Amino acid sequence: MKQVLITGGAGFVGSHLADGLLRSGHRVRVLDDITPQVHGDHPPSYLSKEVELIVGDIRDPNLLRTALKGVDVIFHFAATVGVGQSMYEISRYMSINTQGTAELLQAILDARLAPDKLVVASSMSIYGEGRYQCSQCGHNANPQVRPLAQLKAAHWDLQCALCNGILRPLPTAETKPSEINSIYALSKRDQEELCLIYGRTYGLPVTALRFFNIYGTRQALSNPYTGVAAIFSSRLINNQAPLVFEDGEQMRDFVSVHDIVQANMLAMDSPQSNGEVINIGSGHPITIRRIAEILSAALGKTMEPVITHKYRAGDIRHCYADISKARSLLSYEPRISHQEGFVELATWLAEQNAVDKADTMLRELSAYGLTA
Repeated sequence: MKQVLITGGAGFVGSHLADGLLRSGHRVRVLDDITPQVHGDHPPSYLSKEVELIVGDIRDPNLLRTALKGVDVIFHFAATVGVGQSMYEISRYMSINTQGTAELLQAILDARLAPDKLVVASSMSIYGEGRYQCSQCGHNANPQVRPLAQLKAAHWDLQCALCNGILRPLPTAETKPSEINSIYALSKRDQEELCLIYGRTYGLPVTALRFFNIYGTRQALSNPYTGVAAIFSSRLINNQAPLVFEDGEQMRDFVSVHDIVQANMLAMDSPQSNGEVINIGSGHPITIRRIAEILSAALGKTMEPVITHKYRAGDIRHCYADISKARSLLSYEPRISHQEGFVELATWLAEQNAVDKADTMLRELSAYGLTA
């Protein structure tokens, strides 16, 4: 039995991980600021009563000293999430995500702690665009993000630099160079690299898990900058059609929160993963339009998604995971199919209330010139 600390552990993913750890006999402590954008005015009712909850800011050194006492394993999930919002709340995102991680590592160092493991939640956003191959000449490409002029012209697909053929997506492996195109992505790369540098310097076993698009129960439905599945769900609950950017054919890798929990618990006990960066996804691409259609059908709605043909600054065209490294180092295998996972999500959604703030999000992004 280990004493585990989950920073940001009252959130969607952290709370599911807490449940998994408790089922396995571990003691769980959570440090979370219970931010109103995610939680409203109170700690979430879904957080297990067996969890020791410390409410406060990851940037508070005194609070970190308390949270770290007697800890064997740390899961660092604390972060402000959202590509769009990060582009106009620059200071807040960098402060919480980057500086918050620095404060955590400083507190570990100052306390002379030697935990068994630190697992840091990283993000597929670090990649920018995924890997591609030209449909005409077969050239393998790691393209840069699409220029603003291309997006304004509603030319969504990427073209080959050699022959101007359309680039088709391939699974994205950890070896792909990063292409940072949002403040959020920059802050997540900071979190990842800070933890890995600390691990190499001080001999702390660290694993960085690059999560792809996570979905499941307990998502913050009234947070318009959370994952797209939650945003679509909030619209559908309120009998509004999902709003889909571009043409809806963007490919992503949607992975169940249960598989994310599985991967974290495997990483905790895997010495082979020390010092490694590992993709965690389903390994199966699916379009954004299809996600909207599956959710609508699962909720018994007849509304077709609205294809807006608008863009958002910082969005990419395609990216889905190559999970061969996770299979090799963690013996990770996704267990939850899209069909099964979205049915579970719909069952939970049927009992939820949500404030649809998609229009608010669009107004805020438009005010800063971040969508058109």
